[in-house]
Amino acid sequence: MERAQVVTLKGKPITLIGPELTVGDFAPDFQVVAQASLVDEEMKIMSLNDFAGKIKVISVTPSLDTPVCDLQIHNFNEEASTFPDDVAVINISMDLPFAIHRFCATSGIDKVIALSDYRFASFGTNWGVLIKELRLLTRALFIVDKENVIQYIEIVPDTTQAPDYERALNALKQLIHNE
Repeated sequence: MERAQVVTLKGKPITLIGPELTVGDFAPDFQVVAQASLVDEEMKIMSLNDFAGKIKVISVTPSLDTPVCDLQIHNFNEEASTFPDDVAVINISMDLPFAIHRFCATSGIDKVIALSDYRFASFGTNWGVLIKELRLLTRALFIVDKENVIQYIEIVPDTTQAPDYERALNALKQLIHNE
């Protein structure tokens, strides 16, 4: 499924591949690759089940090596230290697992679980955030409860802009309070 006119890149319309998810939908499964170093080349495959029983904050970025993506993962890394243990903060991009490892190691990212969708593009396709023209993920935020029901969605209108952190964090705080 292709969806045009949903988001732009610097004002130019781009096409998203996958369904338009809504709050209340069950979170689709995915297969992504954990970050890896040149010493540890395991590149473990992870899925939604790896976060069972947790609230999931899923930060989606096009590439960590860009200023807005860097800011996004840093903001969530800083906030993650204030969340209860049953909240998993995840960042998913199309960056290679080695690049993610390098970025996290040099940037002090230690609270966000940074994952790569490069191999299968199953997160992007299943969650409707894969940019057809670039094979990158569009900028988005999802909050998923412990039962894997989507409670919050923000697909950022222009992929070069930052998400609404305050709105997302307020939604997360409300969900934590209600759990």
